[in-house]
Amino acid sequence: MEPLKVVVDSYMEKVSGIKELCDRCLRTERWGGNVVLMVVDAAFNSIGLNYFTAIVPKVEEFENKFVRTNKIKALKDLIIMDISVLRSIWKNERSWSIAKEIASFFSKFDDDRLALRVWAKNSRLIGWEEDPIGRIKGVGLVTYQYLRMMGGIDTVMPDKIVKRVVNEILVKVGQKPVEDDIEFIKKSEEIALLTGYRPIELCWMTWLIQPEGRIMRMAKYSNIFTKI
Repeated sequence: MEPLKVVVDSYMEKVSGIKELCDRCLRTERWGGNVVLMVVDAAFNSIGLNYFTAIVPKVEEFENKFVRTNKIKALKDLIIMDISVLRSIWKNERSWSIAKEIASFFSKFDDDRLALRVWAKNSRLIGWEEDPIGRIKGVGLVTYQYLRMMGGIDTVMPDKIVKRVVNEILVKVGQKPVEDDIEFIKKSEEIALLTGYRPIELCWMTWLIQPEGRIMRMAKYSNIFTKI
């Protein structure tokens, strides 16, 4: 049975350039540093559709229609925008309700980016359901962790792809898979640190090695990595 680092290295070597992508995420610089787009991204992503084929194009459409035209400059503008207008981009009303409630919490600060980062710094995994963001209807642990990552916290999202790949690694090294979400996050962070990677890199790796057709996502979507 191969050592843990050898197995993890074999996965990580497929995703060159992942460090820069993760650095940008931890600096709260995804989507050009626009927190409105990060919140919209997280809200769209909360319903579990394919990130690259469903979420990214719609966030870009939202950006073109509302952000680039200065109709929505900050989170406070998103709060007052009529959902019927927003649904011209994304039909799911629950997603917009989530986005507006997240925006409402963060917009108590004058600076959207600072608000996200201060919240993330003070957020905790244990007891996450009692956090002001965790209490928002529709925000599960995956979305909560996603926002923490974009706010600068080096951690992992326990979504189905991340769990599948990391548990596959555990089985390959003779360990039992971990199903409980909280324990899975802790285990993933441990794996990353033991093998010389950051938890966020392990997380992004699991998404980027997925094949779409005959091409791995890392290659297929390389043109948008500087944006997301």
